[in-house]
Amino acid sequence: MVQIAPVAQGEGVTMLRREFLTALIALSGSPVLASTGAGKPSSGGLSLGEARAFDPAYVTETARLRAMRPYALRQAVPEEWLNISYDDYRSIWFNTQNALWADEPDTPLQLDVFAPGLYFPRPVAMHVVQDGAARPLKFDFDVFDKTDKFPDLPMDDSLGYSGLRLRAELEKKGIYTEFAVFQGASYFRAIGTGDIYGLSARGLAIDVAEPQGEEFPDFVAFWLEKPAPGDERFVLHALLDSPSCAGAYRFVIRPGQPLVMEVEATIFPREDMSHVGIAALTSMFQFDETNRDRFSDFRPAVHDSDGLLIRNGAGETIWRPLANPRRLQISAFADSDPKGFGLMQRARRFSDFADLEALYHRRPGLWVEPGEGWGAGSVVLVEIPTEQEIYDNIVTYWRPSEPWEKGSAHQLSYRLTWGQDSDYGNGLRVLNTQIGNAFETGIIVAINFEPGANLPEDLSQIERKIRASAGEVSSGVLQRNPETGGPRLAFKFEPGDAELIEFRAELRLNGAPLSETWLYRWTP
Repeated sequence: MVQIAPVAQGEGVTMLRREFLTALIALSGSPVLASTGAGKPSSGGLSLGEARAFDPAYVTETARLRAMRPYALRQAVPEEWLNISYDDYRSIWFNTQNALWADEPDTPLQLDVFAPGLYFPRPVAMHVVQDGAARPLKFDFDVFDKTDKFPDLPMDDSLGYSGLRLRAELEKKGIYTEFAVFQGASYFRAIGTGDIYGLSARGLAIDVAEPQGEEFPDFVAFWLEKPAPGDERFVLHALLDSPSCAGAYRFVIRPGQPLVMEVEATIFPREDMSHVGIAALTSMFQFDETNRDRFSDFRPAVHDSDGLLIRNGAGETIWRPLANPRRLQISAFADSDPKGFGLMQRARRFSDFADLEALYHRRPGLWVEPGEGWGAGSVVLVEIPTEQEIYDNIVTYWRPSEPWEKGSAHQLSYRLTWGQDSDYGNGLRVLNTQIGNAFETGIIVAINFEPGANLPEDLSQIERKIRASAGEVSSGVLQRNPETGGPRLAFKFEPGDAELIEFRAELRLNGAPLSETWLYRWTP
């Protein structure tokens, strides 16, 4: 399993380190990001084993049968591979000239693989599907390039690939640019064309932030369908396994800006599951204009995502700015049949971050749209304290109200849209939130909204609605922001002895919502 690190004393919570994601991004700094695939492969390229008949129903049936048996942990690679350093792992990378289908210019997709070791102790079985048959990818150490710093490690039959990367001709003919990576537990990442990697998604989350610790299911096998010439959508099947359940997944991926994934899954619990996280997203938020005073940093902000966006079953659009609290906090937004939710990155200017290396302004947002009614439950937001940007500290997911019982089966589908924030909801969007001490006493909150066609010239026509669960709150002032052209709602509050205040604010016109509903949890 990947390395994990404790982030909240006394809370019994652990969080996946961003370091292994950083490693993948660093590796992508080589010719992997965009490759012509020209030249002769150094070892003949990825090779395939014996063909066997394949039907997508096979993955579902395999998951069902696994769930009927006790969980069995897969064999790990030799211990020496797990004891290498981060720099060692970075010193080996896939040679894209060996990519699958690199010698077939009519095939619109190329497949790369990742080496095992370090954070990735157990290989993942990989197969290629063509004409109703699946052929396994054979492990070949020679498909990788390495520096002279890579250690001499033992080679045996336990070795295998730890994940896969997909590339296609997205911006220029003959240049294959990566758009998705599946590696580490059930984590996967994707980007819209022109973006860079940021937040991650997972196949399933189990027992997030529970005192007994979180369970991380694994994708243990993949089947990639070979696309036909001219195909713009690519199909990947995955088998998930964990102590609590087994599952079958099907991803239909259409790269572009934005990139869209259609996900279908069938989950079979092998144990009773009381805390399930569907369409779980994982991101990082360290600071912005809401908590800038806590960090001495030359940059104005540091985050992969800046807000949770929800469009609930009633059609209300909610914007919840993310926080980096001093103590773990969990929020649950109760709902029934949600229309969508996601973690967004609305800060899109370079000047919002002033970071020439991390390029946070190019990180994608990720929107989840259920394909059917998900019934009663809640969108859960977990915010974990962090002092460093190397840690993922934000998790959000859909948690069904009813537990999943052992022996049952759960079918679900949803769409994932990776890219720059779009009009997923209704009303004027919140551009950013600023919070800081007032001139004498109290605290000032300023919420900047975008301009819009429904925005009247005379802002006095707009009704301001501000509510707080504690403290004293002013009625607020609404002014036009000369830089954005949109309205800015500012109010002052006196927290008194309150240890937590839940805020809710919105703009209304002629009795109807004009803006998104802004929610925020303030803590000292």
